[in-house]
Amino acid sequence: MRHQIARGRQRKEPGAMNKLEASYAQQLEARKRLGEIAWYSYEAVKLRLAHKTFLTVDFFVMLANGELEAHEVKGFMESDAAVKLKVAAAMYPFRFFLVRHPNKATGWLIEEVAA
Repeated sequence: MRHQIARGRQRKEPGAMNKLEASYAQQLEARKRLGEIAWYSYEAVKLRLAHKTFLTVDFFVMLANGELEAHEVKGFMESDAAVKLKVAAAMYPFRFFLVRHPNKATGWLIEEVAA
């Protein structure tokens, strides 16, 4: 009898960017040099959504005018991640954005997450 081996997705080490996140960090750095962004940090903020439920924001961004934004970078969106993002947008007083893989013609696909 042959046994099936379950294969889950491999978790990345906290604080280590994947390729897509590293590429988006370059985009944020370019915006910082242009003066649009005052500051940004990777995985600097962990938000509590419920008991034992958290969202670690990929990039926390401060715009030049002082407004705070949370940018979540996804190549593929799992359903639990989508729910967490919507819940966080409803709970916290800053704007949340879903950032998707760049399109060669139009660039990064960035949409605000409605509460």
